[in-house]
Amino acid sequence: MDTPQKKRVVQTFGKKKTAIAVAYVTDGKGMIRVNGQNWTLVTPEILRYKLFEPVLLLGNDKFKDIDIRIRVKGGGHVSQIYAIRQCIAKAVVAWYQKYVDESAKKEIKETLLNYDRGLLVADPRRAEPKKFGGRGARSKYQKSYR
Repeated sequence: MDTPQKKRVVQTFGKKKTAIAVAYVTDGKGMIRVNGQNWTLVTPEILRYKLFEPVLLLGNDKFKDIDIRIRVKGGGHVSQIYAIRQCIAKAVVAWYQKYVDESAKKEIKETLLNYDRGLLVADPRRAEPKKFGGRGARSKYQKSYR
């Protein structure tokens, strides 16, 4: 009686402002899907290359034997794109750390960090809450002396 092979899985996340993207990485054929659709259909079209950055930097050979499924919610269009790209980069690093070798993971991490630190490290900036006496967080209504 054969024991079933345990499925190889890695789960990572990426954040930008209030957008959160969660990646589910498994063995596969190099397919990347975002919210159930192909990642080449992600809108806005202008920011699509931001999504492709991790793949363009590392090359298709690093992605050819893994499938990445990404769920993203919250934030706006741009925040979601940045959360997805961070998610993809962190997913590849985690996969190589868990299932391949440490030297390949170090090489990938070095490449990504040299290009843009935001690919692996979350941006801690958040919107400041609005206060009374003005339209936004810092601005105040105009004051008249007469």
